Amino acid sequence: MAHLPQMKIPATYMRGGTSKGVFFRLQDLPASCQVPGEARDKLFMRVIGSPDPYSAHIDGMGGATSSTSKCVILSQSSVPDHDVDYLYGQVSIDKAFVDWSGNCGNLSTAAGAFAIHAGLVDPARIPDNGTAVVRIWQANIQKTIIAHVPVVNGQVQESGDFELDGVTFPAAEIVLEFMDPSDDGEEGGSMFPTGNLVDDLEVPGVGTFKATMITAGIPTVFVNAADIGYTGTELREQINTDPEALKRFEAIRVAGALRMGLIKTPEEALKRQHTPKIAFVAPPTDYVASSGKTIQANEIDLLVRALSMGKLHHAMMGTAAVAIGTAAAIPGTLVNLAAGGGERQAVRFGHPSGTLRVGAEAKQVDGTWTVTKAIMSRSARILMEGWVRVPADTF
Repeated sequence: MAHLPQMKIPATYMRGGTSKGVFFRLQDLPASCQVPGEARDKLFMRVIGSPDPYSAHIDGMGGATSSTSKCVILSQSSVPDHDVDYLYGQVSIDKAFVDWSGNCGNLSTAAGAFAIHAGLVDPARIPDNGTAVVRIWQANIQKTIIAHVPVVNGQVQESGDFELDGVTFPAAEIVLEFMDPSDDGEEGGSMFPTGNLVDDLEVPGVGTFKATMITAGIPTVFVNAADIGYTGTELREQINTDPEALKRFEAIRVAGALRMGLIKTPEEALKRQHTPKIAFVAPPTDYVASSGKTIQANEIDLLVRALSMGKLHHAMMGTAAVAIGTAAAIPGTLVNLAAGGGERQAVRFGHPSGTLRVGAEAKQVDGTWTVTKAIMSRSARILMEGWVRVPADTF
């Protein structure tokens, strides 16, 4: 029997923050994949190597973790006063679907750099030396992200001395501003979908817990670590090797998704693994990060651990960091209380790989909390560029 040769598609493999993904220009995709639908999903799954019952991604570009099973499409922006449209797909590792329900904050960093690399930004907006301000329209959640990308001799500066816990080598710093991140666009809801800063969240078969459910950066359910039997100092292995713990976290996530109005039935959560996130918080204490470095309690304001796609994240998702910074700025949330309470414009939290600082500008207007922007620093660089190959009968 005759077999078709592989097709090759221009692509760039990039690290952004503590994530990696395969980046495409919309115009370079096969015609059937330039529009949303089954063909695009099948392409992305084959590029990453999913679904993979071995959870190894040997036959694809994925890394068998939520941080490395990602694809991105960029194009010149369709929205006034923006440079590029950025669309993000979170590829499931062991199931046949791509989740389009949220953004990746880490890869937002790479989106700004890739936009310049790929020639999608008006050259007049790129200085010979200095900082290029790339205005990104995040198409998944209909929000604006501003990336401040360093430029040297008209090219993106990738090397530098900015260190990011969870990333082995230093690189150039890129500052991100997430504008008006207090609702997710898709759902059109408020920052606190239940109307409360703290709720009693009933989780069938597990228990009832205090929870802060917030939509800022990405829908996130925060619970107290102590309420679910943890200290907030846990590393990946302690959670991810415990199947019963992962089942409990998923049950909490599903209950939160129902209360937030993100899904109507528990079964819908199977097709919405990317959102909401589930995170647990605790007051600061000394702990040893995954690198072996000791994090002192006086270096941080609180501890946060978060799960992504059913597993504890090795560091912190960028969008979840936005949620953390926003919730920390609002007195009375579980995040704010874990950080000591009161008003604050920035917070430094401890995660499994180290620490991260995120700022947020929140205010209360007519009894309703809003956040104008959240700010954090990340880095990005190209790891490989050329073509990605997939079998011609992929879609």
